[in-house]
Amino acid sequence: MPRHLVLVLGDQLDDTAAAFDGFDPASDQVWMAEVAEESEHVWSHKARIALFLSGMRHFRQRLESRGFTVNYRELTARKQAREPASLAAALIASVRAFRKTKQEPERLIVVEPGEWRLRESLRETAESLGIPLEIREDRHFFSTPAEFAEHASARKQLRLEYFYRPLRKKFDVLMDEGEPAGGAWNYDAANRGAFPKSGPGTLPEPISFSADAITREVIELVNGRFANHPGSLDAFDWPVTPDDARRALTDFLTHRLPSFGTYQDAIWTGEPWLYHSRLSAAMNLKLLDPRDVVQAAEDAWRQGAADIESTEGFIRQVLGWREYVRGIYWKFMPEYERRNHLSATLPLPSLYWTGETEMACLRDAVEQTMHYGYAHHIQRLMVTGLFAMLFGVDPAEVHRWYLAVYVDAVEWVELPNTLGMSQYGDGGVMASKPYCASGAYINRMSNACKQCRYDPKLASGPNACPFTTLYWDFLARHRTLLASNPRMTMQLKNVDRKEPAELRAIRRQADDLRTAFS
Repeated sequence: MPRHLVLVLGDQLDDTAAAFDGFDPASDQVWMAEVAEESEHVWSHKARIALFLSGMRHFRQRLESRGFTVNYRELTARKQAREPASLAAALIASVRAFRKTKQEPERLIVVEPGEWRLRESLRETAESLGIPLEIREDRHFFSTPAEFAEHASARKQLRLEYFYRPLRKKFDVLMDEGEPAGGAWNYDAANRGAFPKSGPGTLPEPISFSADAITREVIELVNGRFANHPGSLDAFDWPVTPDDARRALTDFLTHRLPSFGTYQDAIWTGEPWLYHSRLSAAMNLKLLDPRDVVQAAEDAWRQGAADIESTEGFIRQVLGWREYVRGIYWKFMPEYERRNHLSATLPLPSLYWTGETEMACLRDAVEQTMHYGYAHHIQRLMVTGLFAMLFGVDPAEVHRWYLAVYVDAVEWVELPNTLGMSQYGDGGVMASKPYCASGAYINRMSNACKQCRYDPKLASGPNACPFTTLYWDFLARHRTLLASNPRMTMQLKNVDRKEPAELRAIRRQADDLRTAFS
């Protein structure tokens, strides 16, 4: 009879997690299950499915090598007649199987799930089974949801900087005798460089991970079972074990961190990786501890291998932004996911699945996403996200797309970044203003406009850039709503300088775009 049944979810692949505190291999068991619902409640990218399944199967292998008993349910190439429809149904079936042999576990134990949906489902399932469920703190993070809630309770307005600085002090990260290393807390102003007209030059190729037998088996399964899902597995090349993740970290620190800061906001078509880390998926699946990531980055700076601008900019993403969005998620859920401050109601254009558009920047970002299951943060915020917000897409649809197509997407991190930061759906909880811009921003930060038939300077006419048209239409449509925001004053004044006839022409063209892309 198992004393404790430790439930391990697909984004909890850490054998030092709190769920294993007090684990006795002689009397406890681990429970893991692959269920189609976790790939189908949003229409998940093949690479996202494969990453989770390969990571889970490698984790099972690691636990079994330590003598743990792992009660593991695998998906099969074809749906079985009595296959559990959900994670909850799989857990119920396993407990019922225990009961048939009079071996019901005394307690279920799980680390705090990364989704409200899953947490509530597990609570309801445990209650229906009449077995106590113990939800333990996720020690993977620097802070806790309770600590963030306490931080938020004392403030009328939440901002990253005032959450990030105390964490720097508390964990002594980039600090020298109580002061921020280099003399400043934030080097963001130095980290907005664009590549020269000649391009980024020769870029360091990220380390590659050859698919082993487990990953090859998973790829075959996903290509068969989820053949109609978006994306491709032709370029699947993600860390699926802690050893792989540590090698990826070392590779980033050695070859790309030194230039990360300057070019972290830059875009170059046909170049998906640039100087970015590709570590978010490994951290989000708990293959890589963020403490190790932050410490290694600081060590690189102190050893002279990277400048303070790059190092602080990268650490702010991990110690700052990652912790901040998690705090927002747990403080405001479940109501948060229903927010729609701009009252946007349009469906997501089909080009987000096909990449079929003459807009070079958007085509490049979507095609890259479908090929790799990846796009860096500026492509997400200022290309795919920006267009959706200007277009007027329902933020819930945008959220489901981001959750589906990116390999690093777990809801606690994806939802606030999408609904709040990208779509301004929360009305300013995440960001102090909408991240709205015209085609001029994309022209400044990328080479895409030089390959595009549209002119980023034009807001109307046959060669007008859809981003520019929709930008001015967005400001005009939401002028009253945005007027009270002091950070929007300059942009709204620019709207007021336009002649009524010009604004009417822009509005007509924006309406035509929405009809054409719908």
